[in-house]
Amino acid sequence: MCGIVGLFLKDKALEPRLGDLLSDMLITMTDRGPDSAGIAIYGGTADGKAKVTIQSADPASDFAGLDADLAKAGIDAAVTIKSTHAVIEISASRLGEIRAILAEIRPNTRIMGSGESVEIFKEIGLPKDVVSRFDVRSMGGTHGIGHTRMATESAVTTLGAHPFSTGADQCLVHNGSLSNHNNLRRELVREGMSFETQNDSEVAAAYLTAEMAKGKDLGQALTGALDDLDGFFTFVVGTKSGFGVVRDPIACKPAVMAETDQYVAFGSEYRALVNLPGIETARVWEPEPATVYFWDHEKAA
Repeated sequence: MCGIVGLFLKDKALEPRLGDLLSDMLITMTDRGPDSAGIAIYGGTADGKAKVTIQSADPASDFAGLDADLAKAGIDAAVTIKSTHAVIEISASRLGEIRAILAEIRPNTRIMGSGESVEIFKEIGLPKDVVSRFDVRSMGGTHGIGHTRMATESAVTTLGAHPFSTGADQCLVHNGSLSNHNNLRRELVREGMSFETQNDSEVAAAYLTAEMAKGKDLGQALTGALDDLDGFFTFVVGTKSGFGVVRDPIACKPAVMAETDQYVAFGSEYRALVNLPGIETARVWEPEPATVYFWDHEKAA
């Protein structure tokens, strides 16, 4: 049993409040998953820039002088430290190099997410503590997703927490269990994907990354997941401009959605949505089994 939340803003006036609204939603889901929590915030960045969020078990050592060491490696970077995580802003043209460079100069760090828009923060602990540790409430943005985990099939670790990110500006949160993830992982490895954990949810994220790399948009990739993924699942997925939801054909995992002129929201339970502005007049519904729901800022523009 895990808790999922997501918020896709249509109204730019709400963008400064994204982190605050998502934090309240996530904390409300604490009893669905007290082991670990995570949140992904999609916000703007300067043209030509990209961001890489990294995590360290020893931030005092790993983050000290990181900007200078990156400069020695030929990458100009601005580093913002947030507890056990650091957000590195670099030229977007260097994004393809940063993983190998970090593996050499900071081998004990792990990349949580990267891209032009997304920042991902996740750790062991209660949602309220994770939100406070990373000052999520102060963050603005266009959309975001969050997860609070009750581990059932793998260890409680930072890497095992959600969201999982396997491609630039892509991430996924999952409630459920996949039955064919081992076979699918082997297929994806043959296609060149790499994995940090044995978690089935990371396989789902990698599947979507691989499908979008073939030219599909998020909605099309989620449609393919209904045929290619076996098991019980509710997914909420973010891309640079998109937000998608899908449930498996049996749809035994709880889910509720709400939409107004200002936002689209998702929660594992309705109580995650009750403090959103205008919720009393929102269209509220339970997402249908085997049905893809997909919104995209670029397509709406």
